[in-house]
Amino acid sequence: MPLDSPADALDELVTPLLRLDAAGAIVEANQAAGRWLGVGRRRLLGTPAAALERETTALARALQPSLEASLRLRRVALAFPGSDELRFADLWLAPRDAGGFWLEAHVVDEFPGEDPAQLLPSALSASLKGLAHELRNPLAGIKGAAQLLARRGDGDTRELTGLIEAEVERLAALVDRLLSPAPPRAFEPVNIHAVLERVLRLAESDAGWATRLVRDYDPSLPEFPGDADRLTQALWNLVRNAIEAGAGTVQLRTRVEHGARIFDAAHALALRLEIVDDGHGIPPELAEQVFLPLVSGRADGTGLGLALAQQVAREHRGSLAYRSRPGHTVFTLLLPIQYEAHGEQESVDG
Repeated sequence: MPLDSPADALDELVTPLLRLDAAGAIVEANQAAGRWLGVGRRRLLGTPAAALERETTALARALQPSLEASLRLRRVALAFPGSDELRFADLWLAPRDAGGFWLEAHVVDEFPGEDPAQLLPSALSASLKGLAHELRNPLAGIKGAAQLLARRGDGDTRELTGLIEAEVERLAALVDRLLSPAPPRAFEPVNIHAVLERVLRLAESDAGWATRLVRDYDPSLPEFPGDADRLTQALWNLVRNAIEAGAGTVQLRTRVEHGARIFDAAHALALRLEIVDDGHGIPPELAEQVFLPLVSGRADGTGLGLALAQQVAREHRGSLAYRSRPGHTVFTLLLPIQYEAHGEQESVDG
């Protein structure tokens, strides 16, 4: 659809964007900015951007005529004057050649504290492998016993033992996937938004009209090496969990992360993918075990979905973590977009 003016182009963006004059007052705002701050965008015009800032003065200090290059301000709390509803965002402040500034808000979660993507204990991988090893031997024993019974039994017995063997093979395949640190096939360029569209089609078939699925994509994300099928499985596990937790809305949000640190490695560029839902949340008693296999908050749950999702994140040298309270759960997948083929992480620390 053709755009009639630059203002129309700004309104096509899902990222809140403000244009400021040289004194830091708002002279233009796109529709996303108004929606995010909860006010009509006309009310924003003339408001000093620094008046939106709460709890800190980082933005006020950065709005200087001497600013020559883009500047990132991490996790800034904002609210329209007179409102107590805080919004949190990483702010990108850039000087304009014609004078004034662009202010772009990359929305982040409101939970305080460190980035959850960095909090995953490294011992968890060893726990997963240890449990998978422990499961292998009893599964082989069950399969052997079923085969012996099938030789001695009649037709009905063989039918039942065949069912046992099929289930054992399915569980053995899941164990193999937990144990394997390597992807099952060579990585190829992946368009993460194409992967998310596949997941959304699965979700639409599963949830119908009961759940509203919201796309919030960053169109600047490049392709990166990965396994599209494995990522689809991991993300579908996360979205299906949200649906089964009674979510009325599930939001899929992608952003480029500059200068990201994943565990001990620094990356110039990374994908931050968040799946946000308003379901029941994760029970507090499961908070520290939610990524362990066979741990589930539902009586009919297998407890393998999150463990597999985390394994897929590791295969891509990334991390998966979460934060949750009733009515608001965020799973964060952080993946490096660029890395060397021989395992040397691209450093931004020099």
